[in-house]
Amino acid sequence: MHRNAGLLTILILLGCAGATGASAAETVSLTVDATRTPQKLLHAHEVLPAKPGPMTIYYPKWIPGEHGPDGPIANLTGLKFEAGGKTVPWTRDLLDVFTFHVEVPAGANKLEADYDYIEPEGGSATDKLLVLEWNEVALYPAGIPAQQLMYEAKLIMPEGWKYGSPLPVAGEKGREVSFKPISFDLLVDSPVITGQYYRSIDLTPPGEPIHHEINMVADSEAALAMSPEIQKGMTNLVAESGKLFGARHYRDYHFLFTLSDHVAHFGLEHHESNDSRLPERTLLGPDAGMALGGLLAHEFAHSWNGKFRRPADLTVAYYEEPMKTDLLWGYEGLTDFLGPMLAARSGLWTPEQYHEYLASIAAMLGPGRPGRTWRPLLDTASAVPGLGGGRGWGNWRRGTDYYDEGDLVWLEVDTIIHRESKGAKSIDDFCHAFHGGANNGPEVKTYTFEELMADLNAVVPYDWAGFFHQRLDSNAVESPMGGIENAGWKVVFSDKASKLSGRRGNPGEVYSIGLQVGADGTISDAIVGSPAFEAGISSGMKLVGVNGRVYTHDVLEDAIKAAKDSTQPISLMVIINDYYQTSEVKYHGGERYPHLERDEAKPDYLDEVIKARLGK
Repeated sequence: MHRNAGLLTILILLGCAGATGASAAETVSLTVDATRTPQKLLHAHEVLPAKPGPMTIYYPKWIPGEHGPDGPIANLTGLKFEAGGKTVPWTRDLLDVFTFHVEVPAGANKLEADYDYIEPEGGSATDKLLVLEWNEVALYPAGIPAQQLMYEAKLIMPEGWKYGSPLPVAGEKGREVSFKPISFDLLVDSPVITGQYYRSIDLTPPGEPIHHEINMVADSEAALAMSPEIQKGMTNLVAESGKLFGARHYRDYHFLFTLSDHVAHFGLEHHESNDSRLPERTLLGPDAGMALGGLLAHEFAHSWNGKFRRPADLTVAYYEEPMKTDLLWGYEGLTDFLGPMLAARSGLWTPEQYHEYLASIAAMLGPGRPGRTWRPLLDTASAVPGLGGGRGWGNWRRGTDYYDEGDLVWLEVDTIIHRESKGAKSIDDFCHAFHGGANNGPEVKTYTFEELMADLNAVVPYDWAGFFHQRLDSNAVESPMGGIENAGWKVVFSDKASKLSGRRGNPGEVYSIGLQVGADGTISDAIVGSPAFEAGISSGMKLVGVNGRVYTHDVLEDAIKAAKDSTQPISLMVIINDYYQTSEVKYHGGERYPHLERDEAKPDYLDEVIKARLGK
């Protein structure tokens, strides 16, 4: 029913299931008491308009940006309903644990709900801070689309805490902040960060009419020390995004940035903000630009690609309606290309870091990912709602490869646009056309596969449908290298270590003996078909010895180096459950790290892709 790309505001209301005792014209009141955050407990009080009779109430299930039915219902506790001063019994739906049924008594015109939300260990709260995602603490009545439900939200914070959010503020009183009435879909799309250690920095470029800022919370005051260089890079990021997309689709924008070693580390996009989380001392280290560019630039680009322009089947009227995820290679894959590109254009990344990043992706997705020989890229997107949570064996299972492989596919799209237009156009022209238009604030313009292909053809005529079907349905052992090669580069391996940190700085043993090993020796992956795998080693084992010595990463590296000039295998001792096993790994190729190298037979287009557009 979403074949025509249109605004979410004209979505028809078919499929909004369930009887309800509320009407869309009335406002829900939601108060969240976060004063017990150090105890990892939030209390919510909600008042829902109601009328006598059966009423169905939902806890959000399918969470935007997470692409799956993973609303944390297990953390909802202490649920009680009341109407007219009397307790109202509830029952949980037998087929959907996110659904509750009540009978509103005669004479009642509202239903009050009280409940707690338990912040899980390593979730969104510490003794000093909280990231509040409203979907975790809100209930809503069935039968009304989220965009038609109005909420008045209030947050009560611990004494002395400050907050940041894109939500318009109605008023502040002591520890309490009240937000202006807003539709439920925009409330869920507008998190709040709050904490004892808080800092806000204006990132609005000169001449930019729309306000941008970064709101930071951390577990220490020292962690908030953003350097002038990083601040300049972030301001450039805002400016470069304007150059790339040619439009904005928000009232203002807030980078909500949490620095803690005790929360989950990830990024989640929102239309007027992003919820990004990194280790506490990220800003104090030498790789701060790489870290922020890798995460915040991606989530920022989502405001255009994923939030404003969104696949129709990922655009649902309410949070119990299933999403179809087969276009995530457009939602996430294109964003995963645009984010690092913007990071490089803004100066958060150097050109060399961008090169190493691409080389790492291409190497990890090639023969090092044998799962591609049975599972095409499209299936890594289509299967997202049901295939998460598997541990180990990532090279054989394949995971969310539509992210990383999207970098390579959309780089190739850029090079084709450049080639077919004889250098007159680039991915920037597509972004202007596809993501542009008037700024009407946060809104959604949906698209289908056919419409995406038509929009690409409007930029440069080409068999785009054939191109994408080939890339999405392929079981080729090699990763798609067309973009890198078209841009005048190639992937090579040498014994020169990667300069990248984090998961992109893959240690050489991945490409040599075929192991991914944690700091404590736990083997997170053994590449199927690699020398280590053929020697009997696999995911979940623990490496404890190398050639008779206790394992350390340096000892393993030394053994791989020494094996190059030896005929003897590398002897690895591992623990499997309660048993020791010694495996003889036959490998003599030395250390191998992926890098990009110029192909002088072709012009260098890659560095043109990441060249700053400011001043042009």
